[in-house]
Amino acid sequence: MNRFTPVVTTVLVALPALAGPPTAEQVMKEITPGYVRTVIDTLPTFGTRHSLSDQESPTRGIGAARAWIKREMESYGGGAAGGSKLEVSFEEWVQEPARRVPQPTRFVNVVAVLPGTMPEAAGRRYYVVGHYDSMPSDVMDPKTDAPGANDDGSGTTAVMAIARAMAATPCEATIVFLCTAGEEQGLLGAKHHAEQAAARGEHILGVLNNDIVGDPWGPGGDMRYVTKHEVRVFSEPYSTKATPEELQRIRMLGMESDSPSRQLARFVAEVAEWEGTRVQPMLVFRQDRFLRGGDHLAFNEHGFPAVRFTEVHEDYRHQHQTPREEPGEDGKPVKYGDLPEHVDAEYLANVARLNAAVLVHLANAPSPPGNARVVTARLGYDTTLRWEKSPEPDTAGYEVVWRETTSPTWQYAKDVEGAVEVTLPESKDNYFFGVRAYDKDGNKSPVAFALAARE
Repeated sequence: MNRFTPVVTTVLVALPALAGPPTAEQVMKEITPGYVRTVIDTLPTFGTRHSLSDQESPTRGIGAARAWIKREMESYGGGAAGGSKLEVSFEEWVQEPARRVPQPTRFVNVVAVLPGTMPEAAGRRYYVVGHYDSMPSDVMDPKTDAPGANDDGSGTTAVMAIARAMAATPCEATIVFLCTAGEEQGLLGAKHHAEQAAARGEHILGVLNNDIVGDPWGPGGDMRYVTKHEVRVFSEPYSTKATPEELQRIRMLGMESDSPSRQLARFVAEVAEWEGTRVQPMLVFRQDRFLRGGDHLAFNEHGFPAVRFTEVHEDYRHQHQTPREEPGEDGKPVKYGDLPEHVDAEYLANVARLNAAVLVHLANAPSPPGNARVVTARLGYDTTLRWEKSPEPDTAGYEVVWRETTSPTWQYAKDVEGAVEVTLPESKDNYFFGVRAYDKDGNKSPVAFALAARE
């Protein structure tokens, strides 16, 4: 039997209202099904949000939709007026012809930035993302109605609801609320933003992409597929930016399931347990659904940790479908189309609350410890770990974690307080090890996986 205790739920110290950064509980309370319903019902009223649709009409097309999203986010306390905290802007570029873009076209992301309050932490950036464009059955048809309520009005709604809940109470690190265009045309908005962020050298440590997160009822209303208390979380096994040398190290250490994105997915599960969220994550250890993709992949391609949230059982009659009715096998009409009536506001609000809780923990916790490693100077039956201190001044200590090589999540933990080295009576042959930092309020960082070094 292991000599240390399993990882257990952590009780966080509650902060007084409006004193310091917000707690997850405070933010989650501000996300309401009523507001979620308002947004999810409004987005389809623009007829289509196809990326190649009308950009000038005030009432129809992607131009009208993004103008409304920007105005709405500014109403949370954004924009330049009054020197408010949330900074809302358009990110514009001209997309040259591509496979799903027949001619040079203006694309626009809606970006809202909530700057961090701690100088040592503000450079860290955490994202929540949803794409606001939509499509009918033909991805190249910009004129036909494409309400896009669930794909991805639901993700856009989650981003907006979280921004609304957090706008007045910044965290220690910076949070970015990103609504992308061009996802259906090839992840173009996310690719542009991630490319620009990488070129600027931004320190992005976590991206939560929400895409198709509003319908828990499953295909055909079959009760076997109703999943109102789970959401899938997908994560890449190792970075696509890994060099041949890094891939060799991954093989040598057996760390095929310990990328920063995979640690972020595990962190989502830990936060859900700590906070007792109504929707719990179902961890799926692959980059996305089978042979499919989403905006988080664009961030992965630049080496940024990113995961995808998606409902457990998708109803394909309501994805990429022109609204219509057709006779079913039993002769009864079957309704196709991504309509607001197929989005459950309570479920979507709970998915948004889970995202918000994760963001609060990420942005208020210290950075993961640097250079975490297993010391390999000698053979032995125990394991010595060392790491570097996190730079945030409120860092209170460190927790060493480990798990069996077949376990998907961290199983055991030992609080070592302010130490930066510990020797455990456990064999490095039999377990994976990691280290995370915590602050004086109990906020914990994601785990830094322990590599190997002579000293």
